[in-house]
Amino acid sequence: MPRAKPILLLEDDIVDASTITQTVEDLKVKNELIHRTDGELGLEYLKDPSHKKPGLILLDLNMPKVNGIEFLRAIKSDRELRKIPVVVLTVSKYEKDKFDTFGLGVAGYVVKPVDYDTFLESMNTVIQYWMWNDLVDQERQERKVENAKL
Repeated sequence: MPRAKPILLLEDDIVDASTITQTVEDLKVKNELIHRTDGELGLEYLKDPSHKKPGLILLDLNMPKVNGIEFLRAIKSDRELRKIPVVVLTVSKYEKDKFDTFGLGVAGYVVKPVDYDTFLESMNTVIQYWMWNDLVDQERQERKVENAKL
């Protein structure tokens, strides 16, 4: 993956976290996967200047302490953190959850399928999109640097 930014996984369910970890490994993603079990710990990670900012956040909605919606509101109100793409991974099929999260600027919304192969396909799509988007951003930054030199 581009520039080796970590992926931040916010997931309180141990089985789901294990499945997501296995999926990332099966997709041969080399980026470090940072796992936190709730939104509060995720915010602490993001606000700690000693931690490398992730290139992608995989977010469960139903978590203790600070849930996914509260987490989204917090990072989208921060000038730097709002730039990090967030993909919701949830069991929720409620239209209101989709509407609320897209209203807060998520890059994607994936309902966790029961079937592993289906989940693997969904995650492959997310990872491929993220890689492409990150490459475009990197190219845009390089052009800015080149134009500044002129």
